[in-house]
Amino acid sequence: MKRIIIRCANCQYSEEYTYPLVTCPACGGTYMEADYELDEPLPWPAALKNRPDTMWRYRELLPIRDDANILTMGEGGTPLLRSENLAAMLGLRHLYIKDERQGPTGSFKDRQASLAISTMREIGVKEAVVASTGNVAIAYAAYAARAKIKMWVFTISSVPVEKMREVTIYGAELVKVTGTYDQAKQVASHFADSKGLFLDRGIKSLAAKESMKTMAFEIAAQLAEIYGPTSKDIPWRAPDWYIQSVSGGLGPVGLMKGFRELEQFALCQGFPKLANIQSSGCDPMVRAFKAGQEEAPPFLKPSTRIATVATDVPGIAYTILRKEVLEHGGIFESVPDEESFQALKTIAQLEGLSVEPATALAFAGLFKMVRQKMIDPDEIVVLNCSGHTFPVEKHILGEELIRDLDVASVTQPAIPHEGLLTALETVDRRVGRVVVIEDDPGASKLMARILRAHGVRDVYLAPDGEAGIEMVQSVRPDIIVLDLMMPGMDGFGVLDELKSDETLRDVPVVIVTAKDLTTDERARLAGQVQGLLQKGSLIEDDVLKELIDKTLG
Repeated sequence: MKRIIIRCANCQYSEEYTYPLVTCPACGGTYMEADYELDEPLPWPAALKNRPDTMWRYRELLPIRDDANILTMGEGGTPLLRSENLAAMLGLRHLYIKDERQGPTGSFKDRQASLAISTMREIGVKEAVVASTGNVAIAYAAYAARAKIKMWVFTISSVPVEKMREVTIYGAELVKVTGTYDQAKQVASHFADSKGLFLDRGIKSLAAKESMKTMAFEIAAQLAEIYGPTSKDIPWRAPDWYIQSVSGGLGPVGLMKGFRELEQFALCQGFPKLANIQSSGCDPMVRAFKAGQEEAPPFLKPSTRIATVATDVPGIAYTILRKEVLEHGGIFESVPDEESFQALKTIAQLEGLSVEPATALAFAGLFKMVRQKMIDPDEIVVLNCSGHTFPVEKHILGEELIRDLDVASVTQPAIPHEGLLTALETVDRRVGRVVVIEDDPGASKLMARILRAHGVRDVYLAPDGEAGIEMVQSVRPDIIVLDLMMPGMDGFGVLDELKSDETLRDVPVVIVTAKDLTTDERARLAGQVQGLLQKGSLIEDDVLKELIDKTLG
Protein backbone atom coordinates (compact mmCIF):
# COMPACT_ATOMS: atom_id res chain seq x y z
CA MET A 1 0.00 0.00 0.00
CA LYS A 2 1.04 3.61 -0.49
CA ARG A 3 0.03 7.00 0.80
CA ILE A 4 0.19 9.93 -1.61
CA ILE A 5 1.04 13.20 0.08
CA ILE A 6 0.33 16.43 -1.78
CA ARG A 7 2.73 19.20 -0.80
CA CYS A 8 2.92 22.92 -1.61
CA ALA A 9 6.27 23.75 -3.18
CA ASN A 10 6.04 27.29 -1.80
CA CYS A 11 5.27 26.82 1.91
CA GLN A 12 5.61 23.03 2.29
CA TYR A 13 2.03 22.62 3.54
CA SER A 14 1.01 19.00 3.04
CA GLU A 15 -2.01 16.75 3.28
CA GLU A 16 -2.99 13.31 2.05
CA TYR A 17 -4.06 13.35 -1.56
CA THR A 18 -7.77 12.79 -2.20
CA TYR A 19 -8.56 15.39 -4.88
CA PRO A 20 -6.34 17.66 -7.02
CA LEU A 21 -5.79 20.94 -5.17
CA VAL A 22 -5.99 24.06 -7.30
CA THR A 23 -4.40 26.27 -4.63
CA CYS A 24 -2.59 25.64 -1.36
CA PRO A 25 -4.98 26.11 1.62
CA ALA A 26 -2.16 27.71 3.61
CA CYS A 27 -0.52 30.19 1.23
CA GLY A 28 -2.55 30.16 -1.95
CA GLY A 29 0.33 28.72 -3.98
CA THR A 30 -0.59 26.93 -7.20
CA TYR A 31 2.36 24.56 -7.64
CA MET A 32 1.87 21.27 -5.81
CA GLU A 33 4.17 18.24 -5.58
CA ALA A 34 3.43 14.59 -4.82
CA ASP A 35 5.40 12.53 -2.30
CA TYR A 36 4.98 8.82 -1.69
CA GLU A 37 5.00 6.85 1.56
CA LEU A 38 5.25 3.10 1.00
CA ASP A 39 4.37 0.45 3.57
CA GLU A 40 7.01 -1.85 2.12
CA PRO A 41 10.32 -1.28 0.31
CA LEU A 42 9.94 -0.30 -3.33
CA PRO A 43 10.04 -3.64 -5.21
CA TRP A 44 12.02 -2.34 -8.17
CA PRO A 45 13.77 -3.49 -10.26
CA ALA A 46 12.89 -7.13 -9.52
CA ALA A 47 9.11 -6.70 -9.76
CA LEU A 48 9.32 -4.88 -13.08
CA LYS A 49 10.39 -8.01 -14.96
CA ASN A 50 6.88 -9.45 -14.73
CA ARG A 51 4.98 -6.28 -15.66
CA PRO A 52 3.92 -4.92 -19.07
CA ASP A 53 6.45 -2.51 -20.52
CA THR A 54 4.37 0.65 -20.15
CA MET A 55 4.72 3.63 -17.83
CA TRP A 56 2.25 1.97 -15.47
CA ARG A 57 4.82 -0.64 -14.47
CA TYR A 58 6.01 2.18 -12.16
CA ARG A 59 2.59 2.59 -10.55
CA GLU A 60 3.96 2.62 -6.98
CA LEU A 61 5.26 6.14 -7.66
CA LEU A 62 2.28 7.45 -9.64
CA PRO A 63 -0.63 9.36 -8.04
CA ILE A 64 -3.45 6.86 -8.62
CA ARG A 65 -4.97 5.28 -5.54
CA ASP A 66 -6.94 2.49 -7.23
CA ASP A 67 -5.44 0.61 -10.17
CA ALA A 68 -8.96 -0.01 -11.49
CA ASN A 69 -9.05 3.63 -12.59
CA ILE A 70 -5.96 3.37 -14.78
CA LEU A 71 -6.65 4.11 -18.44
CA THR A 72 -3.83 2.87 -20.62
CA MET A 73 -3.23 2.34 -24.32
CA GLY A 74 0.34 1.12 -23.96
CA GLU A 75 2.04 4.50 -23.46
CA GLY A 76 5.61 4.53 -22.23
CA GLY A 77 8.10 1.72 -22.60
CA THR A 78 9.62 3.48 -25.62
CA PRO A 79 12.99 2.36 -26.99
CA LEU A 80 16.30 4.07 -26.40
CA LEU A 81 17.87 4.03 -29.86
CA ARG A 82 21.61 4.20 -30.19
CA SER A 83 22.63 6.66 -32.89
CA GLU A 84 25.01 5.25 -35.45
CA ASN A 85 25.44 7.60 -38.38
CA LEU A 86 24.71 10.86 -36.59
CA ALA A 87 26.98 9.98 -33.69
CA ALA A 88 29.83 9.16 -36.06
CA MET A 89 29.47 12.47 -37.85
CA LEU A 90 29.33 14.44 -34.61
CA GLY A 91 32.23 12.59 -33.00
CA LEU A 92 30.05 11.39 -30.09
CA ARG A 93 30.49 7.85 -28.84
CA HIS A 94 27.35 7.49 -26.72
CA LEU A 95 24.42 9.29 -28.35
CA TYR A 96 20.93 7.90 -27.72
CA ILE A 97 17.48 8.90 -28.94
CA LYS A 98 14.49 8.30 -26.63
CA ASP A 99 11.91 7.53 -29.30
CA GLU A 100 8.66 8.90 -27.89
CA ARG A 101 7.09 8.86 -31.37
CA GLN A 102 6.07 5.28 -30.64
CA GLY A 103 3.30 6.25 -28.21
CA PRO A 104 -0.38 5.66 -29.12
CA THR A 105 -0.85 9.13 -30.65
CA GLY A 106 2.78 9.65 -31.59
CA SER A 107 4.16 11.92 -28.86
CA PHE A 108 5.41 11.88 -25.28
CA LYS A 109 2.21 13.68 -24.28
CA ASP A 110 0.53 10.25 -24.28
CA ARG A 111 2.12 9.70 -20.86
CA GLN A 112 0.55 12.89 -19.58
CA ALA A 113 -2.84 12.10 -21.11
CA SER A 114 -2.92 8.60 -19.64
CA LEU A 115 -2.31 9.80 -16.08
CA ALA A 116 -4.47 12.94 -16.43
CA ILE A 117 -7.49 11.04 -17.80
CA SER A 118 -6.98 8.25 -15.23
CA THR A 119 -7.04 10.92 -12.51
CA MET A 120 -10.25 12.36 -13.95
CA ARG A 121 -11.84 8.92 -13.88
CA GLU A 122 -10.77 8.43 -10.28
CA ILE A 123 -12.41 11.68 -9.10
CA GLY A 124 -15.51 11.29 -11.26
CA VAL A 125 -14.94 13.98 -13.91
CA LYS A 126 -17.30 13.67 -16.89
CA GLU A 127 -16.39 16.85 -18.79
CA ALA A 128 -13.06 18.72 -18.86
CA VAL A 129 -11.19 21.60 -20.50
CA VAL A 130 -7.58 21.75 -21.73
CA ALA A 131 -5.49 24.32 -23.62
CA SER A 132 -2.83 23.08 -26.02
CA THR A 133 -0.70 23.95 -29.03
CA GLY A 134 -1.13 20.51 -30.57
CA ASN A 135 0.20 17.26 -29.14
CA VAL A 136 -1.52 17.53 -25.75
CA ALA A 137 -4.79 18.24 -27.52
CA ILE A 138 -4.53 15.12 -29.66
CA ALA A 139 -3.48 12.88 -26.77
CA TYR A 140 -6.13 14.16 -24.37
CA ALA A 141 -8.85 13.88 -27.03
CA ALA A 142 -7.92 10.26 -27.75
CA TYR A 143 -7.75 9.16 -24.11
CA ALA A 144 -10.88 11.11 -23.17
CA ALA A 145 -12.78 9.33 -25.95
CA ARG A 146 -11.74 5.98 -24.51
CA ALA A 147 -12.76 7.09 -21.01
CA LYS A 148 -16.09 8.56 -22.22
CA ILE A 149 -15.15 12.00 -20.91
CA LYS A 150 -16.24 15.03 -22.94
CA MET A 151 -13.19 17.14 -23.71
CA TRP A 152 -13.09 20.82 -24.65
CA VAL A 153 -9.83 21.76 -26.37
CA PHE A 154 -8.68 25.38 -26.74
CA THR A 155 -5.84 25.96 -29.19
CA ILE A 156 -4.27 28.75 -31.24
CA SER A 157 -4.96 29.55 -34.87
CA SER A 158 -1.39 28.77 -36.01
CA VAL A 159 -1.77 25.06 -35.14
CA PRO A 160 -1.84 23.06 -38.41
CA VAL A 161 -5.30 22.17 -39.68
CA GLU A 162 -4.45 18.45 -39.69
CA LYS A 163 -3.79 18.53 -35.96
CA MET A 164 -7.10 20.28 -35.36
CA ARG A 165 -8.91 17.72 -37.49
CA GLU A 166 -7.34 14.87 -35.56
CA VAL A 167 -8.61 16.38 -32.31
CA THR A 168 -12.14 16.56 -33.68
CA ILE A 169 -12.00 13.01 -35.05
CA TYR A 170 -11.85 11.79 -31.44
CA GLY A 171 -15.03 13.72 -30.71
CA ALA A 172 -13.53 16.58 -28.72
CA GLU A 173 -14.99 20.07 -28.94
CA LEU A 174 -12.33 22.30 -30.50
CA VAL A 175 -12.17 26.06 -29.92
CA LYS A 176 -9.62 28.00 -32.00
CA VAL A 177 -8.37 31.20 -30.36
CA THR A 178 -6.86 33.90 -32.54
CA GLY A 179 -4.11 35.11 -30.25
CA THR A 180 -1.16 33.86 -28.23
CA TYR A 181 -1.03 30.59 -26.35
CA ASP A 182 -1.24 32.43 -23.03
CA GLN A 183 -4.43 34.09 -24.23
CA ALA A 184 -5.82 30.71 -25.25
CA LYS A 185 -5.12 29.41 -21.74
CA GLN A 186 -6.90 32.40 -20.22
CA VAL A 187 -9.94 31.83 -22.43
CA ALA A 188 -9.97 28.14 -21.52
CA SER A 189 -9.80 28.98 -17.81
CA HIS A 190 -12.68 31.48 -18.04
CA PHE A 191 -14.75 28.96 -19.98
CA ALA A 192 -14.14 26.22 -17.41
CA ASP A 193 -15.06 28.58 -14.56
CA SER A 194 -18.25 29.74 -16.28
CA LYS A 195 -19.39 26.16 -16.96
CA GLY A 196 -18.16 24.63 -13.70
CA LEU A 197 -15.91 22.21 -15.59
CA PHE A 198 -12.66 20.53 -14.55
CA LEU A 199 -9.66 22.45 -15.96
CA ASP A 200 -6.42 20.66 -16.71
CA ARG A 201 -3.74 22.97 -15.32
CA GLY A 202 -0.77 21.72 -17.31
CA ILE A 203 2.51 21.75 -15.42
CA LYS A 204 0.74 22.84 -12.24
CA SER A 205 -1.24 19.61 -12.15
CA LEU A 206 0.17 16.49 -10.54
CA ALA A 207 -0.59 14.34 -13.57
CA ALA A 208 1.62 16.32 -15.93
CA LYS A 209 4.97 16.21 -14.17
CA GLU A 210 4.34 12.88 -12.43
CA SER A 211 3.79 11.21 -15.80
CA MET A 212 6.92 12.70 -17.34
CA LYS A 213 9.14 11.37 -14.57
CA THR A 214 8.54 7.87 -15.94
CA MET A 215 10.92 8.81 -18.78
CA ALA A 216 13.67 9.11 -16.18
CA PHE A 217 12.81 5.66 -14.80
CA GLU A 218 12.97 4.11 -18.27
CA ILE A 219 16.16 5.87 -19.36
CA ALA A 220 18.00 4.93 -16.16
CA ALA A 221 16.97 1.27 -16.50
CA GLN A 222 17.79 1.16 -20.21
CA LEU A 223 21.25 2.67 -19.74
CA ALA A 224 21.95 0.12 -17.01
CA GLU A 225 21.17 -2.65 -19.49
CA ILE A 226 23.68 -1.15 -21.92
CA TYR A 227 26.51 -0.10 -19.59
CA GLY A 228 25.79 -2.05 -16.43
CA PRO A 229 24.76 -0.68 -13.02
CA THR A 230 26.27 2.47 -11.56
CA SER A 231 27.77 0.40 -8.73
CA LYS A 232 27.22 -2.78 -6.78
CA ASP A 233 24.48 -1.13 -4.75
CA ILE A 234 23.02 1.21 -7.40
CA PRO A 235 21.33 -0.82 -10.17
CA TRP A 236 20.45 1.93 -12.66
CA ARG A 237 22.40 4.66 -14.44
CA ALA A 238 21.83 8.33 -15.29
CA PRO A 239 23.04 9.91 -18.56
CA ASP A 240 25.47 12.81 -18.60
CA TRP A 241 23.18 14.96 -20.75
CA TYR A 242 19.45 15.12 -21.44
CA ILE A 243 18.44 17.28 -24.41
CA GLN A 244 14.89 18.37 -25.20
CA SER A 245 13.17 21.21 -26.97
CA VAL A 246 11.05 23.10 -24.45
CA SER A 247 7.98 25.25 -24.67
CA GLY A 248 6.19 25.03 -21.35
CA GLY A 249 9.12 23.00 -19.98
CA LEU A 250 7.05 20.14 -18.57
CA GLY A 251 9.21 17.30 -19.89
CA PRO A 252 12.54 18.11 -18.20
CA VAL A 253 10.76 19.30 -15.03
CA GLY A 254 9.15 15.88 -14.66
CA LEU A 255 12.30 14.05 -15.70
CA MET A 256 14.41 15.67 -12.98
CA LYS A 257 11.77 14.83 -10.37
CA GLY A 258 12.09 11.25 -11.54
CA PHE A 259 15.84 11.23 -11.01
CA ARG A 260 15.38 12.71 -7.53
CA GLU A 261 13.04 9.85 -6.64
CA LEU A 262 15.43 7.28 -8.09
CA GLU A 263 18.17 8.68 -5.87
CA GLN A 264 15.78 8.71 -2.90
CA PHE A 265 15.09 5.00 -3.35
CA ALA A 266 18.76 4.15 -4.09
CA LEU A 267 18.05 3.03 -7.65
CA CYS A 268 20.19 5.61 -9.42
CA GLN A 269 22.83 8.17 -8.52
CA GLY A 270 23.37 11.64 -9.91
CA PHE A 271 21.52 13.83 -12.36
CA PRO A 272 21.94 14.63 -16.04
CA LYS A 273 22.85 18.06 -17.24
CA LEU A 274 19.85 19.62 -18.97
CA ALA A 275 19.95 21.18 -22.43
CA ASN A 276 16.73 23.17 -22.81
CA ILE A 277 16.37 24.16 -26.47
CA GLN A 278 13.96 26.80 -27.76
CA SER A 279 13.22 28.41 -31.11
CA SER A 280 14.84 31.82 -31.45
CA GLY A 281 11.39 32.96 -32.60
CA CYS A 282 10.04 32.27 -29.08
CA ASP A 283 12.79 31.84 -26.50
CA PRO A 284 11.78 33.58 -23.27
CA MET A 285 13.61 31.03 -21.11
CA VAL A 286 16.86 31.42 -23.02
CA ARG A 287 16.76 35.20 -22.83
CA ALA A 288 15.94 35.20 -19.12
CA PHE A 289 18.70 32.72 -18.27
CA LYS A 290 21.36 34.60 -20.20
CA ALA A 291 20.24 37.82 -18.52
CA GLY A 292 20.54 36.19 -15.08
CA GLN A 293 16.82 36.60 -14.36
CA GLU A 294 15.05 34.36 -11.85
CA GLU A 295 11.75 34.68 -13.73
CA ALA A 296 11.20 34.77 -17.49
CA PRO A 297 9.28 37.80 -18.80
CA PRO A 298 6.62 37.10 -21.46
CA PHE A 299 7.73 36.85 -25.07
CA LEU A 300 5.36 39.43 -26.52
CA LYS A 301 5.37 38.59 -30.22
CA PRO A 302 6.33 34.96 -30.98
CA SER A 303 7.54 34.63 -34.56
CA THR A 304 8.36 30.93 -34.70
CA ARG A 305 6.54 28.88 -37.30
CA ILE A 306 6.70 25.85 -35.03
CA ALA A 307 3.39 26.25 -33.24
CA THR A 308 3.97 23.52 -30.67
CA VAL A 309 6.78 25.51 -29.03
CA ALA A 310 5.16 28.95 -29.18
CA THR A 311 4.63 29.33 -25.43
CA ASP A 312 4.97 33.03 -24.82
CA VAL A 313 4.65 32.89 -21.00
CA PRO A 314 6.76 30.03 -19.56
CA GLY A 315 5.71 30.68 -15.97
CA ILE A 316 7.03 28.57 -13.12
CA ALA A 317 8.70 25.99 -15.36
CA TYR A 318 11.57 28.36 -16.12
CA THR A 319 12.19 29.02 -12.42
CA ILE A 320 12.35 25.29 -11.73
CA LEU A 321 14.55 24.47 -14.71
CA ARG A 322 16.89 27.38 -13.98
CA LYS A 323 17.43 25.97 -10.50
CA GLU A 324 18.11 22.51 -11.94
CA VAL A 325 20.65 23.87 -14.42
CA LEU A 326 22.45 25.95 -11.79
CA GLU A 327 22.59 22.96 -9.44
CA HIS A 328 23.37 20.10 -11.82
CA GLY A 329 24.72 21.83 -14.93
CA GLY A 330 23.32 22.43 -18.37
CA ILE A 331 22.22 25.20 -20.70
CA PHE A 332 19.33 27.15 -22.14
CA GLU A 333 19.93 27.71 -25.85
CA SER A 334 17.95 28.77 -28.91
CA VAL A 335 18.26 27.98 -32.60
CA PRO A 336 16.47 29.45 -35.64
CA ASP A 337 13.50 27.66 -37.17
CA GLU A 338 15.50 27.21 -40.38
CA GLU A 339 18.13 25.14 -38.59
CA SER A 340 15.36 23.03 -37.13
CA PHE A 341 13.87 22.41 -40.58
CA GLN A 342 17.27 21.47 -41.94
CA ALA A 343 17.86 19.16 -38.97
CA LEU A 344 14.52 17.49 -39.69
CA LYS A 345 15.78 16.48 -43.12
CA THR A 346 19.19 15.47 -41.78
CA ILE A 347 17.81 13.14 -39.11
CA ALA A 348 15.49 11.48 -41.61
CA GLN A 349 18.37 10.83 -44.01
CA LEU A 350 21.00 9.80 -41.48
CA GLU A 351 18.95 7.91 -38.89
CA GLY A 352 15.74 7.01 -40.71
CA LEU A 353 13.65 8.97 -38.19
CA SER A 354 10.83 11.20 -39.36
CA VAL A 355 10.39 13.75 -36.58
CA GLU A 356 8.29 16.83 -35.90
CA PRO A 357 9.89 20.29 -35.98
CA ALA A 358 9.86 20.54 -32.17
CA THR A 359 12.07 17.46 -31.97
CA ALA A 360 14.20 18.79 -34.82
CA LEU A 361 14.83 21.86 -32.65
CA ALA A 362 16.43 19.58 -30.08
CA PHE A 363 18.69 18.05 -32.73
CA ALA A 364 19.62 21.50 -34.02
CA GLY A 365 20.46 22.43 -30.45
CA LEU A 366 22.65 19.33 -30.19
CA PHE A 367 24.53 20.36 -33.31
CA LYS A 368 25.13 23.80 -31.83
CA MET A 369 26.35 22.30 -28.56
CA VAL A 370 28.84 20.09 -30.40
CA ARG A 371 30.06 23.03 -32.46
CA GLN A 372 30.67 24.94 -29.26
CA LYS A 373 32.38 21.92 -27.64
CA MET A 374 29.93 21.72 -24.72
CA ILE A 375 29.77 17.92 -24.88
CA ASP A 376 32.70 15.61 -24.26
CA PRO A 377 32.87 12.82 -26.88
CA ASP A 378 32.76 10.19 -24.11
CA GLU A 379 29.67 11.55 -22.35
CA ILE A 380 26.38 9.66 -22.49
CA VAL A 381 23.82 11.88 -24.25
CA VAL A 382 20.07 11.20 -24.42
CA LEU A 383 17.85 13.29 -26.70
CA ASN A 384 14.06 13.27 -26.43
CA CYS A 385 12.42 12.50 -29.77
CA SER A 386 9.07 13.86 -28.69
CA GLY A 387 6.72 13.40 -31.62
CA HIS A 388 6.02 12.33 -35.20
CA THR A 389 3.92 14.71 -37.31
CA PHE A 390 5.73 14.58 -40.63
CA PRO A 391 2.57 14.63 -42.82
CA VAL A 392 1.73 18.18 -41.70
CA GLU A 393 5.14 19.72 -42.35
CA LYS A 394 4.01 21.58 -45.49
CA HIS A 395 1.53 23.53 -43.37
CA ILE A 396 4.10 24.35 -40.73
CA LEU A 397 6.97 25.29 -43.02
CA GLY A 398 5.21 26.79 -46.02
CA GLU A 399 5.75 26.06 -49.68
CA GLU A 400 9.16 27.72 -49.97
CA LEU A 401 10.62 25.74 -47.09
CA ILE A 402 9.05 22.51 -48.25
CA ARG A 403 10.97 23.01 -51.47
CA ASP A 404 14.06 23.47 -49.33
CA LEU A 405 13.43 20.15 -47.64
CA ASP A 406 13.17 18.43 -51.02
CA VAL A 407 15.59 20.35 -53.20
CA ALA A 408 19.28 20.54 -52.34
CA SER A 409 19.87 23.85 -54.12
CA VAL A 410 18.09 26.00 -51.51
CA THR A 411 20.67 27.65 -49.26
CA GLN A 412 20.43 27.07 -45.51
CA PRO A 413 22.78 27.92 -42.64
CA ALA A 414 25.51 25.30 -42.25
CA ILE A 415 25.30 22.87 -39.35
CA PRO A 416 27.75 20.18 -38.22
CA HIS A 417 27.42 17.20 -40.58
CA GLU A 418 24.78 18.85 -42.75
CA GLY A 419 27.39 21.41 -43.64
CA LEU A 420 29.53 18.51 -44.82
CA LEU A 421 26.61 17.04 -46.75
CA THR A 422 26.01 20.37 -48.43
CA ALA A 423 29.70 20.67 -49.23
CA LEU A 424 29.75 17.20 -50.76
CA GLU A 425 26.91 18.19 -53.04
CA THR A 426 29.37 20.54 -54.74
CA VAL A 427 31.76 17.71 -55.65
CA ASP A 428 32.28 17.79 -59.39
CA ARG A 429 31.50 14.53 -61.20
CA ARG A 430 35.08 14.55 -62.57
CA VAL A 431 36.35 13.75 -59.09
CA GLY A 432 36.19 10.01 -59.47
CA ARG A 433 38.47 8.62 -56.74
CA VAL A 434 38.69 9.43 -53.05
CA VAL A 435 40.74 7.66 -50.39
CA VAL A 436 39.39 7.87 -46.83
CA ILE A 437 41.99 7.10 -44.15
CA GLU A 438 40.01 6.65 -40.92
CA ASP A 439 40.37 4.07 -38.12
CA ASP A 440 36.72 4.30 -37.03
CA PRO A 441 34.83 1.83 -39.29
CA GLY A 442 31.47 3.50 -38.69
CA ALA A 443 32.75 6.95 -39.63
CA SER A 444 34.62 5.74 -42.71
CA LYS A 445 31.68 3.71 -44.04
CA LEU A 446 29.33 6.62 -43.54
CA MET A 447 31.76 8.96 -45.32
CA ALA A 448 31.95 6.49 -48.21
CA ARG A 449 28.18 6.31 -48.46
CA ILE A 450 27.85 10.10 -48.54
CA LEU A 451 30.62 10.52 -51.10
CA ARG A 452 29.09 7.92 -53.42
CA ALA A 453 25.65 9.47 -53.01
CA HIS A 454 27.10 12.78 -54.15
CA GLY A 455 28.71 11.59 -57.34
CA VAL A 456 32.10 10.13 -56.37
CA ARG A 457 32.57 6.98 -58.43
CA ASP A 458 35.22 5.15 -56.40
CA VAL A 459 35.79 5.45 -52.66
CA TYR A 460 38.62 3.48 -51.04
CA LEU A 461 38.79 2.94 -47.27
CA ALA A 462 42.01 2.51 -45.34
CA PRO A 463 41.87 1.59 -41.62
CA ASP A 464 45.23 3.12 -40.62
CA GLY A 465 48.08 5.29 -41.80
CA GLU A 466 50.31 2.57 -43.26
CA ALA A 467 47.47 1.05 -45.26
CA GLY A 468 46.45 4.53 -46.34
CA ILE A 469 49.87 5.32 -47.81
CA GLU A 470 49.88 2.06 -49.77
CA MET A 471 46.36 2.70 -51.06
CA VAL A 472 47.18 6.25 -52.14
CA GLN A 473 50.26 5.02 -53.99
CA SER A 474 48.15 2.39 -55.70
CA VAL A 475 44.99 4.23 -56.75
CA ARG A 476 46.30 7.81 -57.11
CA PRO A 477 43.12 9.50 -55.79
CA ASP A 478 41.79 12.94 -56.64
CA ILE A 479 41.26 13.72 -52.93
CA ILE A 480 42.38 12.23 -49.61
CA VAL A 481 40.18 12.49 -46.50
CA LEU A 482 42.45 11.94 -43.51
CA ASP A 483 41.78 11.41 -39.80
CA LEU A 484 44.53 12.83 -37.60
CA MET A 485 44.19 10.54 -34.58
CA MET A 486 44.98 6.92 -35.48
CA PRO A 487 47.03 4.15 -33.86
CA GLY A 488 50.47 3.52 -35.34
CA MET A 489 51.14 6.09 -38.03
CA ASP A 490 48.86 9.03 -37.26
CA GLY A 491 47.62 11.66 -39.67
CA PHE A 492 50.70 13.83 -39.22
CA GLY A 493 52.89 10.88 -40.19
CA VAL A 494 50.77 10.23 -43.27
CA LEU A 495 51.15 13.87 -44.32
CA ASP A 496 54.92 13.69 -43.90
CA GLU A 497 55.04 10.59 -46.12
CA LEU A 498 52.84 12.20 -48.75
CA LYS A 499 54.84 15.41 -48.87
CA SER A 500 58.11 13.48 -49.22
CA ASP A 501 56.84 11.77 -52.39
CA GLU A 502 57.00 14.05 -55.44
CA THR A 503 54.21 12.12 -57.17
CA LEU A 504 51.83 12.47 -54.19
CA ARG A 505 52.64 15.78 -52.55
CA ASP A 506 50.10 17.71 -54.63
CA VAL A 507 47.12 15.42 -53.94
CA PRO A 508 44.61 17.56 -52.00
CA VAL A 509 44.11 16.46 -48.38
CA VAL A 510 41.15 17.23 -46.16
CA ILE A 511 41.73 16.66 -42.44
CA VAL A 512 38.80 15.34 -40.37
CA THR A 513 39.39 15.32 -36.62
CA ALA A 514 37.64 15.46 -33.27
CA LYS A 515 40.85 16.71 -31.67
CA ASP A 516 41.28 20.27 -30.42
CA LEU A 517 44.47 21.22 -32.22
CA THR A 518 47.25 23.05 -30.45
CA THR A 519 48.94 26.08 -31.95
CA ASP A 520 51.95 23.94 -32.88
CA GLU A 521 49.77 21.32 -34.53
CA ARG A 522 47.94 23.93 -36.57
CA ALA A 523 51.27 25.41 -37.63
CA ARG A 524 52.42 21.92 -38.64
CA LEU A 525 49.38 21.55 -40.89
CA ALA A 526 49.65 25.01 -42.41
CA GLY A 527 50.35 24.83 -46.11
CA GLN A 528 49.98 21.05 -46.23
CA VAL A 529 46.22 20.59 -46.30
CA GLN A 530 43.37 22.19 -48.23
CA GLY A 531 40.70 21.79 -45.57
CA LEU A 532 40.27 21.12 -41.86
CA LEU A 533 36.90 19.64 -40.89
CA GLN A 534 36.29 19.43 -37.15
CA LYS A 535 34.10 16.43 -36.39
CA GLY A 536 30.78 17.80 -35.23
CA SER A 537 31.84 21.38 -35.89
CA LEU A 538 30.64 23.99 -38.36
CA ILE A 539 31.88 22.99 -41.80
CA GLU A 540 31.66 25.77 -44.34
CA ASP A 541 30.06 24.83 -47.63
CA ASP A 542 32.96 26.22 -49.68
CA VAL A 543 35.68 23.98 -48.12
CA LEU A 544 35.37 21.12 -50.57
CA LYS A 545 34.35 23.45 -53.39
CA GLU A 546 37.64 25.28 -52.98
CA LEU A 547 39.43 21.97 -52.77
CA ILE A 548 37.80 20.72 -55.98
CA ASP A 549 38.59 23.96 -57.75
CA LYS A 550 42.24 23.57 -56.81
CA THR A 551 42.19 19.91 -57.85
CA LEU A 552 40.74 20.66 -61.28
CA GLY A 553 42.93 23.76 -61.52
